[in-house]
Amino acid sequence: MESFNYSVGHIRNFCTIAHIDHGKSTLADRLLEYTKTIEGKIIQEQVLDNMDLERERGITIKSHAIQIQHNYKKEEYILNLIDTPGHVDFSYEVSRSIASCEGALLIVDATQGIQAQTISNLYMALENDLEIIPILNKIDLPNAMIEETEDQIMSLLGCSKTDILHISSKTGEGILNLLDTIIEKIPAPKGDTKAPLQALIFDSVFNPFRGIIIYFKIINGYLKKGDQIKFVSTGKKCEIDEIGILKMKMVPCEKITCGNVGYIVSGIKTSKEIKVGDTITHVERPCSLAIDGFEEVKPIVFAGIYPIGIENVDTLRSSLEKLQLNDASLTFQPESSTALGFGFRCGFLGLLHMEIIQERLNREFNINVITTVPNVSYKVYDKHGNYKEVHNPAGFPESNLIDHIEEPFIRASIITNINYIGPIMTLCLNKRGVLIKQNYISCTRIEIIYDLPLSEIVIDFYDKLKSISKGYASFDYHMHDYRHSKLIKLNILLNGEPLDALSMLTNINNAINFGRKTCEKLKKLIPRQQFDVAIQASIGTKIIARETVKAVRKDVTAKCYGGDITRKRKLIEKQKEGKKRMKQIGNVEIPQKAFLAVLKLN
Repeated sequence: MESFNYSVGHIRNFCTIAHIDHGKSTLADRLLEYTKTIEGKIIQEQVLDNMDLERERGITIKSHAIQIQHNYKKEEYILNLIDTPGHVDFSYEVSRSIASCEGALLIVDATQGIQAQTISNLYMALENDLEIIPILNKIDLPNAMIEETEDQIMSLLGCSKTDILHISSKTGEGILNLLDTIIEKIPAPKGDTKAPLQALIFDSVFNPFRGIIIYFKIINGYLKKGDQIKFVSTGKKCEIDEIGILKMKMVPCEKITCGNVGYIVSGIKTSKEIKVGDTITHVERPCSLAIDGFEEVKPIVFAGIYPIGIENVDTLRSSLEKLQLNDASLTFQPESSTALGFGFRCGFLGLLHMEIIQERLNREFNINVITTVPNVSYKVYDKHGNYKEVHNPAGFPESNLIDHIEEPFIRASIITNINYIGPIMTLCLNKRGVLIKQNYISCTRIEIIYDLPLSEIVIDFYDKLKSISKGYASFDYHMHDYRHSKLIKLNILLNGEPLDALSMLTNINNAINFGRKTCEKLKKLIPRQQFDVAIQASIGTKIIARETVKAVRKDVTAKCYGGDITRKRKLIEKQKEGKKRMKQIGNVEIPQKAFLAVLKLN
């Protein structure tokens, strides 16, 4: 086992940033192939995407760090590559990767041009003073718009045409030139090997056999096997059992110096003792200042996650803690529901993020869960000017105690072909959007900036946008501010009893329509009982919609073969009294699919 002791001047740390499906993972495959990091049978598409979920969907969910070596002018250089996700819901992964690098490859698809997430990730990289290398990808395709896309990149970055590299991640054209450019243009990391240890934790993962594996970048100092270290924010102290570098597999070594990326195994099993963004230092010679970590992640969408079966609550808690190590943007806290029992209120960065977490719980931990209707965080002000944040209908105070409510608004950027401006504007107006401005990127592409209520986009906005633009519109957003809103709590009642699991917070203009749809959907899904079941939607004490599931009726007069009519009436009256008595003491069984169908109503 050798020391990993390259000079700082021979190390380059960089990440790939782009919009979704612009070729980041394919480019990573070619870089690994051309530097002979992977060879022969190991070569496959999306080699760094090690989750089945990433391969099935064709998207990157987790950032992946890997070390490659490249000879440049007869000297060997170490390149630490981080392949990042492109979807807006995983932008926190991108921000952590950017904080660990000195440079970024900005990849633009020559067939699609610059899109929303391209701009968003670029601004993130510029804020961190990263050296940007603009790359035009997929130049081998017959429908590549090379000159038009070059003009868009030059306009965005203010660079010259000669600065833009032309490559094809599929065929490998231009890859060797790109590797040389990375060494020439991206600066080496700055750091002092003799200074006290400062290392930034940029990711972690739970291994059932080895405990928590920490991924770090050393800013100053060095780390070696057997060192006594501590984590600055949590105060946890431990000894390093194994240290190493990140190649296709984790490669152990004796020592890692400043400027490099690696991993630590120390046998820590408790997730609360490790915090992504924390600083690692030596116990005996600690650093005086912690590294500026990452901003605390702020969830945008909230939903309840409940296990199927009360006995699975502790298993679900443990699984969420392990997932949180791997995905620091996930937040959760315990809550309970009358209908669904004990569960957790989880915060996500978007709907895709919520869907991925639900799928990972099922695949990685074998837990089936019910997810409640997603909603956002509102500020509810009382008569004295104090406010509290409300994430779910159960925490909503009585209307007579509320002065006003503020809901979160986002600043959305939509980039599309000019042919779809009309339908997109109609969609945004229907979602209570406010047009801010329009920017023409080229003669055929336009960027539309809208302020939209977050509650209106968390369900189906993105799907509708893709549908009306035939897939050509790209969408990016960030939190903007809170604004006054006419918000009410919509209750669903079964035979007069409220169902807290189906209660929702909604704008007053949508309440009647949503209440009616919910009642109609429940009528189809709740099985018939021996008595009538009244399904009602209410705002406070006012009923705004009603449907009735009619009772199953037994023919009690079948045994009468004639005789006086009063005999039949007597049997019917007796049946009526029995059904009335049953209704007073009976409970309505609601199937699980009824909850799920209402949650997907929009």
